[in-house]
Amino acid sequence: MASLGDRALTVFGDALQLGWERLGTAAAIRSGTARARRFARFGGGSSICFPVAALFGEEHIELGDGCIIGPYTTLSTGIMPGATGGRNPRLRIGDRCLIGKGSGIVTHESIELGDDIFTGHFVYITDSSHGYADVDTPIGAQFGEVRPVRVGAGSWLGHGVVVLPGADIGRHVAVGAGSVVIGHLPDFSVAVGSPARVVRQYVEGQGWVHVDGDHPHDLHAPSTATPAPVPTAERPQAGEG
Repeated sequence: MASLGDRALTVFGDALQLGWERLGTAAAIRSGTARARRFARFGGGSSICFPVAALFGEEHIELGDGCIIGPYTTLSTGIMPGATGGRNPRLRIGDRCLIGKGSGIVTHESIELGDDIFTGHFVYITDSSHGYADVDTPIGAQFGEVRPVRVGAGSWLGHGVVVLPGADIGRHVAVGAGSVVIGHLPDFSVAVGSPARVVRQYVEGQGWVHVDGDHPHDLHAPSTATPAPVPTAERPQAGEG
């Protein structure tokens, strides 16, 4: 039989867990809250879970309807809070997107995520990196080329995927866990590895086609295959909804 101290500890622990759950619900950023009004657009029914790892440059972030951004996630535009480096950065996240726990989307110029994108935990997407032109200057102090990033509607990025500057991921693309995307991935394909290479692609009239691993798909050129068409909805503009 549990002692009085053990029962008290159990009650106290239950109270702490309930309090933390209620805190998380109350502290989430939802449409209509003061923090949500800082965004260029914060869609109806969307939520950024508590706690947030880092969040700045909201005035350049557009979040669609019905999105869930997991806890401990970073969303940022610009180099640091209040600094855009002379650019007008833009982060656009479409409708009904789910961004996994601990992920980071870091924008210096342009990152665009289409509708219905899902990610695993700890996914990192960035349009900028560090350069290494001067051997006398710390690498962290050297900025590399900034190149826009796009992820097409309906795509899935597995746990720990890294999407680097210039990446162009098509519609309905599945990227395997731990992959690193550095270039173009065509619509209706499955890609894995570092760098990510297409291993399967859906081709209209043929179905799923396996890609020879010894002759990987050209990452930097659009596919010549004709994918099955998918209707796309018009994206609401900033300030709508």
